This record gives sequence, C-alpha cells and structure tokens, in this order.
Amino acid sequence: MNQVIFKDNWELIVGLEVHVELATQTKLFCGCLNQFGNEPNTNVCPVCLGLPGSLPVVNQKAVYFAMRLGRALHCSVNRSVFARKNYFYPDMPKDYQITQYDLPTNLEGYLELPSGKTIGIERAHIEEDTGKTTHIGTSGRISGADYSLVDYNRAGIPLIEIVSKPEIRTIEQAKSYVSELRSIILALEISDAKMEEGSIRVDANVSVREVGENNLRTRCEIKNVNSLKSLGRAINYEANRHISLYGNGESPRQETRHWDESAGRTRTGRSKEDAEDYRYFTEPDLVPLNPSEETITKIDQEMPELPSKRRKDLANLTGAKSSDVALLVERNHDAFIFDVIEGGGVPEQVVKHMVNNLSAGLGELSTEAFAQLTQMENKSEITSTQAKKILGELVKSGGTPAELATELGFEAIGTKEIENLVDQLINDHSDEWERFCLGDSKVQGFFVGQVMKSTSGQADGKVINQILNERSIDNK
Repeated sequence: MNQVIFKDNWELIVGLEVHVELATQTKLFCGCLNQFGNEPNTNVCPVCLGLPGSLPVVNQKAVYFAMRLGRALHCSVNRSVFARKNYFYPDMPKDYQITQYDLPTNLEGYLELPSGKTIGIERAHIEEDTGKTTHIGTSGRISGADYSLVDYNRAGIPLIEIVSKPEIRTIEQAKSYVSELRSIILALEISDAKMEEGSIRVDANVSVREVGENNLRTRCEIKNVNSLKSLGRAINYEANRHISLYGNGESPRQETRHWDESAGRTRTGRSKEDAEDYRYFTEPDLVPLNPSEETITKIDQEMPELPSKRRKDLANLTGAKSSDVALLVERNHDAFIFDVIEGGGVPEQVVKHMVNNLSAGLGELSTEAFAQLTQMENKSEITSTQAKKILGELVKSGGTPAELATELGFEAIGTKEIENLVDQLINDHSDEWERFCLGDSKVQGFFVGQVMKSTSGQADGKVINQILNERSIDNK
C-alpha cells in the first residue's frame, strides 16, 4: 500500500469533500444571476432570500451537469430527493440549506489518479451554496472582529459535493485527487474550477492510526481549503497534531477546524455535528428527480475524452514516463503532440522539448516546423543546444527550422572534425584520458566540454560521447 509513515509508525487516513460551483447562468432554485464579483447583494430575489410565499424551481442544467460529473466518476445515477438541512447559517437567510441526504443523485464511483491508484467516491450530490460572510477586523475571523458583513449573491448557487471514501493515504495523493478532479470538471465544461475564486473548495477529513490497525479513529474536518499547497500543509499539521495527542495519552475530539495559512496551523471551529443534529427532512416544495435510461445513455455517448484516457493514449504513442505524460496532459498539449508526431516528429525529441522548453506556451510554433526540427536534431544536423535556440525563435516568430539554422550560423560539425578534436585532447591530457579509460566517468564531462568549447557549442554531444567510448575500447 502507498502510504505516508509519520513518526512512530502512524498511518494517515484522509477523505475529501470537494464542493464545485456549477457554471449555470442562474442559481439552483431561482432566476438570479450566477456570477462572480458583482456588487454585493445585487443577485438576490425572494426565493434565494427565503421570503415567505416564495417557491423554488430546480435548475435543469444544474441537474444535467451533476449527472454528467457522476458518470465521469463512474457513479450510478439514481432517483434522488431534495432535503432540508437545518442549521444556523449566518449567511443563509432562510436558516436551512436545500441539499440531498439519503437519496443523492450519484452513488458509488471512483476516480483514477495519474499514478494508477483509484480512490472510491461515496456520493456526488446536488445542493445550494451559502452566502459569504466577511469579518472586519485584524484577525479576519469572527473571534476579535469589529463587525461582519454578509453578501447573499452566492446563496443559492448550484453546487455538487463530491465525497470520497477514506482511502487517501498520502498528502501527494490528496493533492493529486483534487487536481485530477479539477481536470475532469474542466473537460466536462461544468465549472470554471477556479480555486482562488471559490469555485472549488475542499474540506479534508483527517485521522491517523497505527500501521497495521484496521479500525478508523476520530477524525477532524478542516473546512474550506482553497489551494493545493494549503491542503498539503493543513493535512500534515492536523495529522501530526493527532499523533502528538495520542502520544500524550489524549485523543482528538470530533470537530470542525479551520486552516490558518499565516500561522501554519488549524484552529478549532465547532464541534462536529452528526446527521441527526441537522434534522433532515424531505423538501416539501420540490419533486424527486427521476432520470430516464435514455438521458443517462445520452450523457455517456456525449462524454468527452477524460484525462485518464488521454494519458494512456499519449503514453502508448510516445513511450514517455508517466510523470511527463501527466504534465503534458495537464497542460493540454497532448492533441498538439499527436499532430506533430503524425507529421513525422520524433517522439522522444518532441516530448523532451514539450516538457523542458515549451512550458510558457506554443506561441507561433507550427506542428510542421516542430516535426522538422526534431528530425534535424535526430539526424545530428543540429545539436540539442542549437535545437533549443531554434525552437525559441519558432515560438517567437514562426518560420522554418532549416532557414533559422542557416540564419543563426548553425552548420553541422562533421564526425571527422570531432574525431580530430578528441584525438588532440587525448594527446594533450594523457592523465585525464588514463583516468577515463580506468572507468572514471566524471572525466567524460571534461572532454565533452572541451570539444563543445572548441566548436562554439555546435558539436553533437551524442557523437562526442560515442567517439570517446570507441577510443577507450581501442585503448584497452
């Protein structure tokens, strides 16, 4: 099992609840705009303010988006029922939230990480978002605030809450899970998935247990973490806090905690409620959702290629290592790579340049020019250093690699000329040569560097190393 062992052989147990705001034009149960950054309290109406006599009407597109995500996560899409979750929400004017409880839309799926590990999905249900409270004061929290301001624009925006099973065992897996889920959401075009704007918010349920133990211990929920870096830091802090408590003969209590980024620690929020504390009951003003088999089949047929499939296809085409494949798919460069290789590009060279030299974007680079460049490099018509410089010019202003090589004075250095330079270096540096022949590989860089210096970097490093190895064999 892939796991993190903390001090004293403790094992990390994490389950994540990811809240995703859906990119509908209007809110979940009314016609108010679903738009980020508007003037506070302008996108509101009697329905989302919970005024007497107002009735909710479900947003059809939000339901469709939820089912689409469910199928992408290999869930069963089921008959579902909305429920009222009763709780004192200072930023929810009706003091309850419409959500799904015992009959959610999506059940029992999984998400495959780039590493190949799968994390079970317990459910992915539909609910409405709350408003936003801003505490004015030095602390930025309700404790010590001078006063608080409430913006109801976000109240009623459609959310999907994706609840994982407690199968995450490392911090990297937790970060990878959120990153992969975000990639799927973007591929489905159901949300802009901007963590910095709160379109995705993560709650992390953290506990620890001794390695070899099967039972789950008390968990604490870290609320509303809004970056992958913070998620990793929060999980690490909370896990080690639990370990310290157990080490002192104490136990953590089940509670909600908040991540304090500046202090690098979690802080107590409130005691964690159980389901009965929320007094769930069926929402009387909404009918059940009962999707037809035809609808689910149509969703499956319209499913775009998801990141896991794209990674497999790219790996099969290029033979690149999994970390490079994951990076290129994350950058959405895989379709471009397919076109380059189809046009004659050398897969190994294409991947190398895409990973190392094109992170800032493709600019004016065409698939034809890129394919030609990798061919020239593979035939040793230009060196890897020269190829990198030509590539930079292609990105900047386009053109053809052959013309740019001529303009830049990148003429190929013949093998015979390189052999003569190597032989001269062997004669001039007999001590270093003897060390190289005895197996001192560090000296190899010296000889390569000297040849590159003599040719102003225009000699092919692969050819230099080949000649050195041939000469060393002849010398034995």
